[in-house]
Amino acid sequence: QVQLVESGGGLAQPGGSLRLSCAASGFTFSRYAMSWARQAPGKGLEWVSGIYKDGSDTYYADSVKGRFTISRDNAKNTLYLQMNSLKPEDTALYYCAAGWVLPTSPLYEPDYWGQGTQVTVSS
Repeated sequence: QVQLVESGGGLAQPGGSLRLSCAASGFTFSRYAMSWARQAPGKGLEWVSGIYKDGSDTYYADSVKGRFTISRDNAKNTLYLQMNSLKPEDTALYYCAAGWVLPTSPLYEPDYWGQGTQVTVSS
């Protein structure tokens, strides 16, 4: 059974940091590109970042470039998102997802989704 379980969300102050994790099981993690997407209340889904199966290529949305860093540990079947210099507009439900390519298109459809972890940035 495929599972993607996100953790690490919570409340952060503007300018603060959070590190999200996504633990994968039930599929061969190292064969998949992994991504993070987010959805803020009343807004559409935004692909935030992605990383190729061996970490050789990454993608970042312009809205997070220079502030967020995606990484993966294939030995631990875990995906990470280090979020620095957080802004109130980063408030959203963050999902991890597994697919075959990087999420460079808003129409990207991954094979597997997690349930999400809430990130709230507020003073």
